[in-house]
Amino acid sequence: MKKASRFEIVAARCWNLLNEGKPFTPIFVIGTYALYHMNQWGMASFWGQFGLGLLAALPLLALYFYYDFPLFLRNYLWLPVVAALVLWRDAPLDLGLYATATLLFLFFTIYFWGTFYYHLRIGTSWWNFKRFWKLVLKNSDSTSGNAQEQLPKFLLLLFVVDVAGGYWVDGSGSAGDFGWGSYCLFVVGVAVYAFILHRNLFDWKPKEIPNYTVPVQPPEQPAKGKVFVLVIDGMRKDRFEEADAPFLKRWRAAGAEYTQMETLYPARTVVCFSSMFTGTYPREHGITSNMVWKLGIKVESIFDSLRKVGKVGRLLGIAHLIDSMGDDVESVTAVMHNDKADRNIMERAKLIMAEQNPDLLIVQFIATDQTGHSMGALYDEYRQKIEEADALIAEFVQWLEVNGHAEDATFIVCADHGQADGIGGHGHLDEGERYVPFFMHGPNVRQGVKVDAKQSLVSVAPTLSYLLGAPLPSHSRGPVLMDAFETGKTIKSEKEAVLHGQEEAGRIPAGA
Repeated sequence: MKKASRFEIVAARCWNLLNEGKPFTPIFVIGTYALYHMNQWGMASFWGQFGLGLLAALPLLALYFYYDFPLFLRNYLWLPVVAALVLWRDAPLDLGLYATATLLFLFFTIYFWGTFYYHLRIGTSWWNFKRFWKLVLKNSDSTSGNAQEQLPKFLLLLFVVDVAGGYWVDGSGSAGDFGWGSYCLFVVGVAVYAFILHRNLFDWKPKEIPNYTVPVQPPEQPAKGKVFVLVIDGMRKDRFEEADAPFLKRWRAAGAEYTQMETLYPARTVVCFSSMFTGTYPREHGITSNMVWKLGIKVESIFDSLRKVGKVGRLLGIAHLIDSMGDDVESVTAVMHNDKADRNIMERAKLIMAEQNPDLLIVQFIATDQTGHSMGALYDEYRQKIEEADALIAEFVQWLEVNGHAEDATFIVCADHGQADGIGGHGHLDEGERYVPFFMHGPNVRQGVKVDAKQSLVSVAPTLSYLLGAPLPSHSRGPVLMDAFETGKTIKSEKEAVLHGQEEAGRIPAGA
């Protein structure tokens, strides 16, 4: 299977500018306004008016970049639109501009993205738009395909760019006009409005663990086997239950299952992988969306911890993960028919084991997630991809056993996030996103254990450290998932663990 080319890596980063909702909004507003007025490009006055309009819109653009308006909060985005229309009711409305913007948005999301892009990248049908339009209208995630969030944002911003630029260039300043004073009050009002909404209503983010991981004493006879983390990207917990997945469900029954394993916020792939393999949260590792503005995590990862004890870990995944984990990623191309994607990934995993024989191998299976994004997570095609992943993992494990890689090995099977309704959305923790399948299997894992207490994916890195005899990553906060193992005990008090974590992170001198 081909690695992601340099072109694909750059193209993936460019696509995130349009895919992620926050950068998409200003790009779409600027691009739409310029295209609509294409016949005026040769006029200096147009560019002066456009520039003033963008300057006026800048505070609102900043507010919409800073604040999320997730799930039901996006309904409140219409109030500033209504307020602007009432406050400047005498302003001329260019209905053609707003109609053009709406049609361009629907064309971009439904046909260019949902049909043309997915056909070229993963082989989706040319008729995919017949379903995709429904998914865009229902989608609630943090991408540009969230119509209910993007529509009120770009309509208000286009109104400001058009009306403010026109009035201020003409020098109008009558009572009903778009004057500086009334506009400044409007912006302040929107800022206060957004602050109050988020302070009082945005209360469903997972709670963060305040302290660093409490170190756990390894067993008297530490495991010598390898560890495999098999991540079925975007697998919904309820859809896994519905799927015919005999191998994974047999493993789950014979191993240790965590029934309330919670993902991160925002539940985006690069964010979740970064937290899983550093043991901490986006505010610390620095990856806050799939759009990575500054490459590389800011803290130690499990791969850094393994290097300290002379061990090797590899992450087999798509190009997006390189932005976070860099050279620890064995990239795979995401440009292939989706029916072949997971099989090709499995064959590449075999090659890595044969050639590199790492102590830790993390494999990202992508077909389930891509089917959810392109065709919806509540359709049969999505469930079928989970079933295909089950069969491929069974085949991979059999290959590992035949080739001597599975002796005394521990397997962790999980998803990085679930998926919501709409275009398989994930980000804002809508229904189907928050809790993910998570279980362990192997000779080092207790059999038939079911843990119902709430846990977080930040526990993956410290649990891997425990299994592989490596130090904890510097900023690890998740507890080791000790319920899955027979032995091991906490060796430090909580206070000592906090000091230990700070020493590891270089925040206080050792022995202070």
